[in-house]
Amino acid sequence: MPLMKIDMIKGRTPEDIQAILDISYKVMLDAFDAPVGDRYQIVNQHEPYEMQILDTGLGFERTKDVIVFSLVTRPRTTEQKQLFYHNLVDTLNNELGIRKEDVMINLVVNDDEDWSFAFGKAQFLTGEL
Repeated sequence: MPLMKIDMIKGRTPEDIQAILDISYKVMLDAFDAPVGDRYQIVNQHEPYEMQILDTGLGFERTKDVIVFSLVTRPRTTEQKQLFYHNLVDTLNNELGIRKEDVMINLVVNDDEDWSFAFGKAQFLTGEL
């Protein structure tokens, strides 16, 4: 049930955006062993001057096709995180031709008490989930 926010520069087609959403959802399900239906994705599109995503000194260049995936998620193992990183970048590259250098991923971990899906309740704590 990660909340996945995806930031990109404006200009992609609706079909490309849907493909990015579908790929990232499937990879997340597989890597995190999440149940089908745990789909919370938000796309934010920006003007080119609104995204400055450099290489942190790693020696590569990003293009206008850069995508940043930010996930808020329950705790995951190191193996699950690495599987998600690898499979997401690989699948986006193989299926959509997105350069591996143009994908940045960040995970923020939280706990059950940090989620309310509706009605002002913490469903994980109330036993509803």
